[in-house]
Amino acid sequence: MWWQSESKGEAADVAENDVQDVIERAYLGALNAADADAEDAVDLSASALAAAGGAGPDAAHAANSALLALTDRLVRSCWTRGWQPADVVRIARRRLTDGHARLAAGLITAEARTAPADAATKDPRWAAQLAELRAAAPWDGTGTLLAAHGRRERLDGFSAAVSVLELLRLLGRLPRITPVTVPAAAPGPAADRHAAPLLGRIRALLAKAESTEFPEEAEALSSKAQQLMARHSIDEALIAAEPGAGGAGCPGACRIGIDQPYEGAKALLLDAVAAANRCQAVWAGDFGFSTVVGFEPDLEAVELLYTSLLVQADAAMLRTPRAAAGGGAAKGRNGKARKGGSLSKDFRQSFLIAYAGRIRERLADATEQAVHAPDLPAERLLPALAARDVAVRDTTTRMFPTTTSHRLKGRDHEGWTHGTAAADRAVLGGP
Repeated sequence: MWWQSESKGEAADVAENDVQDVIERAYLGALNAADADAEDAVDLSASALAAAGGAGPDAAHAANSALLALTDRLVRSCWTRGWQPADVVRIARRRLTDGHARLAAGLITAEARTAPADAATKDPRWAAQLAELRAAAPWDGTGTLLAAHGRRERLDGFSAAVSVLELLRLLGRLPRITPVTVPAAAPGPAADRHAAPLLGRIRALLAKAESTEFPEEAEALSSKAQQLMARHSIDEALIAAEPGAGGAGCPGACRIGIDQPYEGAKALLLDAVAAANRCQAVWAGDFGFSTVVGFEPDLEAVELLYTSLLVQADAAMLRTPRAAAGGGAAKGRNGKARKGGSLSKDFRQSFLIAYAGRIRERLADATEQAVHAPDLPAERLLPALAARDVAVRDTTTRMFPTTTSHRLKGRDHEGWTHGTAAADRAVLGGP
């Protein structure tokens, strides 16, 4: 046995290797088990994992170091397979639980602390995702991972080990997905100078549109935001098309989460917003996100507008007469009626499908109005926009050479009617 070694230093090395071997075997046992046997395999591996650090402070330290080395390796392997921080947290919540999502966030921030140079080389959206995870502070790196996870989720040592191994099994089994590329920005200093304050104005307008209870005010605020976004995109295209400007750069991509429930209807809404902003969206239903391909100003517009329209749709749905009446409302855990609980699944699905369809029509009209504004040079603008459309389409085809179409059908006439009306109130039109 390792403790019989004559050299104390040699004994420490062998002990550390022994702990690493135990943890690696525990992980592989959970990883390689068939789905039907996964629960038993995870329980068996969790017993070994919990015991590895239970023989005193030195053993706990060695086990924690070995476990963190393993989690760092697995997190980095997710990056090489095309996943991003927000994707990993989202899939952990989707396939497992909120507690696993918090654990994933902690492991990601821990890995970023060990490789800050690697994190700094990622695109701005990657950095923003890391910043959001750090702000939530799921784990600051103090203490052992198992103990910290157990305290946060109120789990005993064995249950914490089970939770960790369930997540590691998920991470180890994630497939390779199409990586997203950072949009190559065209050299447009004049546009760059105005982009940040403009986006600030747009966010402020959309925030007001989301918070107001007056449909007419929401319409006016959203309309103004859409006008600013459309004009910003047009200005970018014109600047890039100027002689000596260096071209328009290349399209990039970003992922936008599509949360349950009614994912199909929400993906339809995102597709409508993307199309109106000269982007293309490809939905990955199994993973809970859509990949949006486009030029940077347009990607920013899609992210902002989709999020706002989704908030407005949810608020409008809860203001419908059926929700307000509350007849037959579902009960919450406290026995009280949940707000909007009287809305059936078919009603909500139909509402969102109709909302997305009507938004598509209105956004298409608004885009046409913006492009054909009398103060814009059509002879320069239209070829520039056509070139961008071709570049986006070619990039999407290269990233996703095979795609399939899905058709969604609304089954509740009242939900469809209210969804269409709500989309009319959220009009994002022209001047």
